[in-house]
Amino acid sequence: MTLAHHGFLYRDVAEYLAGTLPFITGGLDRDLPVLVAVPRPRLDLLRDTLGDDAARVRLVDLDESGRNPHRIIPWVLRAFTEEHAGQPVRIVGEPIWPGRAPEEIPGCVQHEALINVAMADSDAEALCAYDADGLHPGVLMYVRRTHPTMLEDGEARVIGGYADPLATVALLNQPLPEPAGPVDEVGFGVDTLGAARALAGAQARAAGLTPERVVDLQLSVNEIATNTVEHGGDGGTVRAWQDGGRVICEVRGPGEITDWMTGRIRPPDASPRGRGLLLANRLCDLVQTYTSPSSTVTRLHIRA
Repeated sequence: MTLAHHGFLYRDVAEYLAGTLPFITGGLDRDLPVLVAVPRPRLDLLRDTLGDDAARVRLVDLDESGRNPHRIIPWVLRAFTEEHAGQPVRIVGEPIWPGRAPEEIPGCVQHEALINVAMADSDAEALCAYDADGLHPGVLMYVRRTHPTMLEDGEARVIGGYADPLATVALLNQPLPEPAGPVDEVGFGVDTLGAARALAGAQARAAGLTPERVVDLQLSVNEIATNTVEHGGDGGTVRAWQDGGRVICEVRGPGEITDWMTGRIRPPDASPRGRGLLLANRLCDLVQTYTSPSSTVTRLHIRA
C-alpha cells in the first residue's frame, strides 16, 4: 500500500482529455473511488465529457478549495483517502494553473513535493496535470522533481529528476520580499497578544472585509503569534498592509519550523497541540512562511 504519484504535461484540450479520461474511467471500471480536484474550467470540461459517469466522481473546484495550496493535503486529498480507508483510490489534481498568483507558486510546488511524504502510505494513484504551454518554464522545471513518474503516451514511466521532497521544500524556503507600500507594525508578547489581534482587525476593516473575514484574520494572527510566544520563548512583531486586493498580516518572531508537515496534517483529536498553523491555513487565502535558525516569518493573506 504505497502512493503512486504521476506528473502529466499537456498542451491542449485533446491532450488533456487523452491523459485524464482513461485514468478516471479506468478507476470507475474497477469501482474505485475517484477524486478530481482541478480548477473550474477543467472541472467543467471533465464533467461535461464524462456525462452520466460524472455522478460517480468526487468533483472539487481547486479555484476555491485549493486557493491556499496548504489546504489541499489535509482537506482535499487526505480527507478523501481517509473517507475511503482500506480502499485503493484514484486522484486527478491540477494545483498549478495559468493565472495562479506568482506568490502562490512556491507553496504549490512545496505542496506537490510534500504529497510524497504526507500520503506515502496511502493506497492512492494520483495524476497531476500541468499546462505545458500556459505555465512558465520555471514552474515546469519542478514537475519531474516532485513526481517519481511521468505519464507519457498513456504509461507511467520513471523519467529521472525526482528529488528528495524535503530538499525541494527547503530549496523554496526563501526570504519573502519586502512590501512595496506603507505598513503598520506593533510588537507583542505573552501578555499583549491583544495588540496583534487589534492591528489585524483594524487593517481588515479598513480594507472592507466582512465581519466574518475580519474575525478569520484575527484568529489566524492570534494563533501564529501564540505559537511564536510558546515555541520561540519570546514575543515578536506583527506588520499589516494591503496589496493587490489582499490584506496581509505578517507575524515575525524567534524560533524555527523544523517539521515541514506542520500545518498540513491534522493532529489526532486528543492532541492539544498542532492546530495553530493548520487553522490559519484553513481560514486564509494564502499562507507564506520563511523559517531560519534565528526566526520565522509567516504571512497571512485574505482577499479583500
